[in-house]
Amino acid sequence: MTLAYDIVVGTGGLGTGIMLALEGNRTLGREESRPAQLLDRRDYCKLHIVSHYVQRLLGPRAPVVPVGKVGDDEAGRFVLAEMRAAGLDTSFVATSPCPTLFSVCFLYPDGDGGNLTTSTSASAEVTAADVEAVQELFRRHRGRGVALALPEVPLQARIALLGLATEHHWLRVAAVVPDEVEALRNSGALAQLDLLALNVEEAAAFGRTSPDAPVHDVVDAVVDELGAVGCTAGLVVTAGGRGSWSWEAGRLVHAPAVDGGGGVVSTAGAGDAHLSGLVVGLVAGVDLATANAFAALVSGLKVRSPHTIDPDLDVAAVVGLAARLDRSLPEELLAALGGTGT
Repeated sequence: MTLAYDIVVGTGGLGTGIMLALEGNRTLGREESRPAQLLDRRDYCKLHIVSHYVQRLLGPRAPVVPVGKVGDDEAGRFVLAEMRAAGLDTSFVATSPCPTLFSVCFLYPDGDGGNLTTSTSASAEVTAADVEAVQELFRRHRGRGVALALPEVPLQARIALLGLATEHHWLRVAAVVPDEVEALRNSGALAQLDLLALNVEEAAAFGRTSPDAPVHDVVDAVVDELGAVGCTAGLVVTAGGRGSWSWEAGRLVHAPAVDGGGGVVSTAGAGDAHLSGLVVGLVAGVDLATANAFAALVSGLKVRSPHTIDPDLDVAAVVGLAARLDRSLPEELLAALGGTGT
């Protein structure tokens, strides 16, 4: 069976980090000093996480090509080795004199958490020119690629990627953090999107509403904002244990959170795992609601792992979970998953 898309190119943050377990569930204050335990867990940055899972699930039939920068340091060499081991094409990951992006992930006892990343890093040096260097891939796969514009690199580099994708008729997927919402809105780049993927806090910032509002109200607010600028992109909003919502062509569909077995060990990286499942579904050619239901399986498995990239999350794990839950996967998805089940 032919895939709907045969290559994925993305730009976003590449780096490593640490995880801290905070004492107490109260939200960290502006001037507060609080004890935290340094955890023996591996943390990675956004583009690496999403790219890893997409490549792991699709296999060699659809190459995944990250565009970014790492430092000429031990962390950069580690990240490159990890990406290559996963089968990623790192031809467009350059070395910068700046240090590799570093992340501090903090976790509350109830499983919620946040993330801090260094601003003066190799990832901050990614430019539109770095993205333009991938033009030949866009030409060669005209109409058959997926472009991922992800945070932790400058917005202008991501806008350049969306521009190339628009020129060459690729599927265009983006995510944005709350502090970037106004800049993205004012850039005009929303007109160059096919899918916007947000968590509920990002969606609330985008829709100018409260993250404590019912999620369907948050989704409606984002849809209104997109419509106000003439953007007809699909939308996915994730809300942790409450599940996720997809909106496409006027249809809002809820996908419940999935229990992957083994309990919730860490939610860090679960949203990125969810995004990777969306991308895999879209590459397979299923509709957004179906892709979102599949993504819930992927994120449900990820939370069993203490690391932001679960080394045990693979095709067999996802297909096995679907079978345990008595959820039949569409033929297109099974074919995309390395031919499993075909």
